[in-house]
Amino acid sequence: MAPDGNETPKSLKRPNLLGGLSADRLPSFALLDNIRSVWNVGSMFRTADAVGLGGLFLTGMTATPPRKDIEKTALGATLTVPWDYWQDSIEAARRIRDQGIALVALEQTDRSVDWQEFQFPFPHCFVVGHEVSGVRSDILDLVDHAVEIPMAGTKQSLNVAVSFGILAYEVRRRWLGRNK
Repeated sequence: MAPDGNETPKSLKRPNLLGGLSADRLPSFALLDNIRSVWNVGSMFRTADAVGLGGLFLTGMTATPPRKDIEKTALGATLTVPWDYWQDSIEAARRIRDQGIALVALEQTDRSVDWQEFQFPFPHCFVVGHEVSGVRSDILDLVDHAVEIPMAGTKQSLNVAVSFGILAYEVRRRWLGRNK
Protein backbone atom coordinates (compact mmCIF):
# COMPACT_ATOMS: atom_id res chain seq x y z
CA MET A 1 0.00 0.00 0.00
CA ALA A 2 1.29 3.46 -0.89
CA PRO A 3 1.82 6.14 1.80
CA ASP A 4 -1.26 8.02 0.60
CA GLY A 5 -3.41 4.96 1.39
CA ASN A 6 -4.01 4.03 -2.24
CA GLU A 7 -3.24 0.63 -3.69
CA THR A 8 -0.49 0.58 -6.30
CA PRO A 9 -2.00 -0.92 -9.46
CA LYS A 10 -0.50 -4.29 -10.40
CA SER A 11 0.50 -2.92 -13.80
CA LEU A 12 2.83 -0.40 -12.13
CA LYS A 13 4.39 -2.64 -9.48
CA ARG A 14 8.09 -3.06 -10.01
CA PRO A 15 10.17 -6.19 -9.55
CA ASN A 16 12.13 -6.36 -6.34
CA LEU A 17 15.16 -4.15 -6.95
CA LEU A 18 17.33 -6.48 -4.91
CA GLY A 19 16.66 -9.26 -7.41
CA GLY A 20 19.09 -8.04 -10.05
CA LEU A 21 20.25 -5.15 -12.18
CA SER A 22 19.38 -4.48 -15.79
CA ALA A 23 22.46 -4.34 -18.04
CA ASP A 24 21.60 -0.84 -19.24
CA ARG A 25 21.47 0.67 -15.74
CA LEU A 26 24.21 1.94 -13.42
CA PRO A 27 25.12 -0.17 -10.39
CA SER A 28 23.93 2.74 -8.28
CA PHE A 29 20.64 3.06 -6.44
CA ALA A 30 19.07 5.67 -4.18
CA LEU A 31 17.04 5.34 -1.01
CA LEU A 32 14.62 8.23 -0.52
CA ASP A 33 14.01 8.42 3.22
CA ASN A 34 10.79 10.25 4.10
CA ILE A 35 10.83 12.82 1.29
CA ARG A 36 7.81 15.03 1.97
CA SER A 37 7.45 16.88 -1.34
CA VAL A 38 5.88 14.98 -4.21
CA TRP A 39 7.54 17.43 -6.62
CA ASN A 40 10.96 16.51 -5.22
CA VAL A 41 10.09 12.82 -5.63
CA GLY A 42 9.05 13.44 -9.25
CA SER A 43 12.22 15.39 -9.92
CA MET A 44 14.33 12.56 -8.50
CA PHE A 45 12.54 10.04 -10.74
CA ARG A 46 13.29 12.22 -13.76
CA THR A 47 16.96 12.59 -12.81
CA ALA A 48 17.24 8.85 -12.08
CA ASP A 49 15.95 8.18 -15.58
CA ALA A 50 18.32 10.72 -17.14
CA VAL A 51 21.42 9.13 -15.59
CA GLY A 52 20.27 5.51 -15.83
CA LEU A 53 20.26 4.89 -12.09
CA GLY A 54 19.69 1.25 -11.11
CA GLY A 55 16.53 2.15 -9.22
CA LEU A 56 14.89 3.98 -6.34
CA PHE A 57 13.87 2.69 -2.94
CA LEU A 58 10.99 4.89 -1.75
CA THR A 59 10.52 4.67 2.01
CA GLY A 60 8.36 5.98 4.82
CA MET A 61 6.23 8.98 3.93
CA THR A 62 7.79 9.30 0.46
CA ALA A 63 4.98 9.41 -2.11
CA THR A 64 4.76 6.60 -4.65
CA PRO A 65 3.41 6.48 -8.20
CA PRO A 66 0.90 6.64 -9.68
CA ARG A 67 0.11 10.24 -8.74
CA LYS A 68 -0.58 13.19 -11.00
CA ASP A 69 1.37 15.51 -8.72
CA ILE A 70 4.50 13.32 -9.01
CA GLU A 71 4.06 13.21 -12.79
CA LYS A 72 4.11 17.02 -12.93
CA THR A 73 7.89 16.84 -12.46
CA ALA A 74 8.62 13.19 -13.33
CA LEU A 75 7.18 13.53 -16.86
CA GLY A 76 6.78 9.77 -17.28
CA ALA A 77 10.00 8.68 -15.57
CA THR A 78 7.94 6.71 -13.03
CA LEU A 79 7.33 4.25 -15.86
CA THR A 80 10.99 3.89 -16.84
CA VAL A 81 12.87 3.86 -13.52
CA PRO A 82 12.72 0.67 -11.44
CA TRP A 83 11.40 1.41 -7.96
CA ASP A 84 10.20 -0.30 -4.84
CA TYR A 85 8.38 0.95 -1.74
CA TRP A 86 9.26 0.07 1.85
CA GLN A 87 7.30 1.45 4.79
CA ASP A 88 10.30 0.95 7.09
CA SER A 89 13.44 2.81 5.97
CA ILE A 90 15.63 0.89 8.42
CA GLU A 91 14.47 -2.47 7.08
CA ALA A 92 15.11 -1.30 3.51
CA ALA A 93 18.61 -0.08 4.40
CA ARG A 94 19.45 -3.35 6.15
CA ARG A 95 18.22 -5.45 3.23
CA ILE A 96 20.22 -3.35 0.79
CA ARG A 97 23.40 -3.79 2.84
CA ASP A 98 22.71 -7.52 3.22
CA GLN A 99 22.92 -7.73 -0.58
CA GLY A 100 26.48 -6.38 -0.48
CA ILE A 101 25.47 -2.91 -1.66
CA ALA A 102 27.31 -0.11 0.18
CA LEU A 103 25.13 2.61 1.71
CA VAL A 104 26.35 6.18 1.17
CA ALA A 105 24.46 8.97 2.95
CA LEU A 106 24.31 12.38 1.29
CA GLU A 107 24.30 14.33 4.52
CA GLN A 108 26.37 16.78 6.55
CA THR A 109 27.76 14.83 9.49
CA ASP A 110 30.96 14.85 11.51
CA ARG A 111 32.23 11.96 9.34
CA SER A 112 31.11 13.26 5.94
CA VAL A 113 33.73 13.74 3.25
CA ASP A 114 33.60 16.04 0.25
CA TRP A 115 31.65 14.28 -2.50
CA GLN A 116 34.32 15.24 -5.04
CA GLU A 117 37.04 13.46 -3.03
CA PHE A 118 35.06 10.30 -2.29
CA GLN A 119 35.78 7.06 -4.15
CA PHE A 120 32.32 5.64 -4.78
CA PRO A 121 32.16 1.87 -4.41
CA PHE A 122 30.11 0.05 -7.02
CA PRO A 123 27.47 -1.11 -6.42
CA HIS A 124 26.20 1.41 -3.91
CA CYS A 125 22.98 3.03 -2.77
CA PHE A 126 23.06 6.67 -1.82
CA VAL A 127 20.59 7.85 0.79
CA VAL A 128 18.85 11.22 0.77
CA GLY A 129 16.57 12.37 3.54
CA HIS A 130 13.73 14.62 4.58
CA GLU A 131 13.90 18.19 3.25
CA VAL A 132 14.15 19.76 6.71
CA SER A 133 15.64 17.14 9.03
CA GLY A 134 17.81 15.26 6.52
CA VAL A 135 18.78 11.60 6.80
CA ARG A 136 17.60 10.20 10.12
CA SER A 137 20.23 9.34 12.73
CA ASP A 138 19.16 5.67 12.87
CA ILE A 139 19.80 5.43 9.12
CA LEU A 140 23.13 7.24 9.52
CA ASP A 141 24.11 4.57 12.05
CA LEU A 142 23.72 1.95 9.29
CA VAL A 143 25.50 3.66 6.39
CA ASP A 144 29.00 2.69 5.32
CA HIS A 145 29.98 6.19 4.21
CA ALA A 146 28.72 9.78 4.29
CA VAL A 147 29.39 12.47 1.72
CA GLU A 148 28.45 16.11 1.56
CA ILE A 149 28.35 18.93 -0.95
CA PRO A 150 30.25 21.82 0.67
CA MET A 151 28.37 25.11 0.83
CA ALA A 152 30.12 28.42 0.08
CA GLY A 153 27.17 30.74 0.72
CA THR A 154 25.16 31.56 3.82
CA LYS A 155 22.72 28.67 3.34
CA GLN A 156 23.85 25.35 4.76
CA SER A 157 22.22 23.03 2.22
CA LEU A 158 20.65 22.64 -1.20
CA ASN A 159 17.20 21.39 -2.08
CA VAL A 160 17.18 17.59 -1.76
CA ALA A 161 16.28 17.06 -5.42
CA VAL A 162 19.10 19.38 -6.51
CA SER A 163 21.60 17.55 -4.27
CA PHE A 164 20.30 14.25 -5.61
CA GLY A 165 20.88 15.44 -9.17
CA ILE A 166 24.43 16.62 -8.51
CA LEU A 167 25.38 13.32 -6.92
CA ALA A 168 23.58 11.18 -9.51
CA TYR A 169 25.42 12.84 -12.39
CA GLU A 170 28.74 12.54 -10.58
CA VAL A 171 28.14 8.84 -10.00
CA ARG A 172 27.35 8.40 -13.70
CA ARG A 173 30.51 10.30 -14.69
CA ARG A 174 32.63 8.15 -12.39
CA TRP A 175 31.07 4.88 -13.59
CA LEU A 176 31.52 5.74 -17.26
CA GLY A 177 35.07 6.97 -16.59
CA ARG A 178 36.18 3.73 -14.96
CA ASN A 179 34.88 1.59 -17.82
CA LYS A 180 36.75 3.30 -20.67
